Amino acid sequence: MAEYKLELLGTPLAEPKPDLGCPKVSVIIPLYNAEPYIGKGLDSLLAQTLTDFEVVVVDDCSTDKGAAVVKSYMSRFKGKLHLLQTEKNSGGGAIPRNKGLIFSRGEYVFFVDSDDFLPKNSLEYLHNVAKDFDADVVYCERNFETDAAGANVRLVTHQKGTLVEKPTFEPEHLAQRVNRLLEYDIWGSPWCKFVRRNFLIENEIMFPHVFPCEDYFWTLNLLFAAKKFLHAPNAAYFWRQTKKSSIRGNKTDTDKFNLWLHPMILGLKDLDKMMGKFEFFRDNAQYRHAILDFVVKRMFTMSFQAGMAIPQFKIYNSIKNEFGANLDEYDVLIPALCTAINTQQKIMVINQRNFNKVIASTDKKIAELEAELQQLA
Repeated sequence: MAEYKLELLGTPLAEPKPDLGCPKVSVIIPLYNAEPYIGKGLDSLLAQTLTDFEVVVVDDCSTDKGAAVVKSYMSRFKGKLHLLQTEKNSGGGAIPRNKGLIFSRGEYVFFVDSDDFLPKNSLEYLHNVAKDFDADVVYCERNFETDAAGANVRLVTHQKGTLVEKPTFEPEHLAQRVNRLLEYDIWGSPWCKFVRRNFLIENEIMFPHVFPCEDYFWTLNLLFAAKKFLHAPNAAYFWRQTKKSSIRGNKTDTDKFNLWLHPMILGLKDLDKMMGKFEFFRDNAQYRHAILDFVVKRMFTMSFQAGMAIPQFKIYNSIKNEFGANLDEYDVLIPALCTAINTQQKIMVINQRNFNKVIASTDKKIAELEAELQQLA
């Protein structure tokens, strides 16, 4: 996104050598406190059937020995493994991924999380599909999921609707893509996208500095900008389920409420600016509004689930304190509007619960009367 200014923090610990040329794939790994897992991911890369690739690990100021584990693998990768370091922790994956993208030299880039790993034919499969179909983006609708130990493997999907059985392009017209998105949504994780690097650079597509959902906004940019957005049927990734996630970790209800307001309050303006780059969205306000409405409802629903347990004045105060500096003259209005919406949703939920209780009580009485009538008969 042109509006996002890339923060290149720190300097690389190992500069790429010009004589290495351009590898087929750059695997970019943002690293933060993944000491128990990063070795497994690097082992899976060493086992790849496609060997013409580089690995760019960006350590986001880890407090464990994960970076030391990466350094211990340097000799085994024979110059294909690079370790970069940020000057301060960024609090998310956006800055490390952007830094890795700028540093990388591959024809295609593949973002891998530091606690995950790959099937041995992953890069070969993704590269072959991308080349065969001349795709800007290859989107895998399925992936493998494991427990924290990397065991109990299961094939899963997070894509709604009918899955493809063979490589299938998204419709070319943006109106059709938007309609499909609103109906089926699309999984936002970057690790299910294999992307042509020049496509990202030429379209200035970076990860926005918003957390969470920076990956979802990035995915929307891919979907709107890519002339050839290809859905692929095969799984090419092992997603490890751990409790270390900053989203899945222990948080108070207020923390959870604010967490999902971040992308709504701080990200929507940039999402709107991003859509403004496209003539289609400039000429079709109904589609532009539909995307914004879709994202607002998605984020506010997540916040509302946590906000049910929070008094309204605390919600108002929390929003004002957390986001007030970013809201300028609306630092009072927006928290008040959010609180009002939250109040109305609470009333609707309470009314629905009361209605369900009345229905259940009525059904019970009807059943009792029917039982009595049967006995009299």
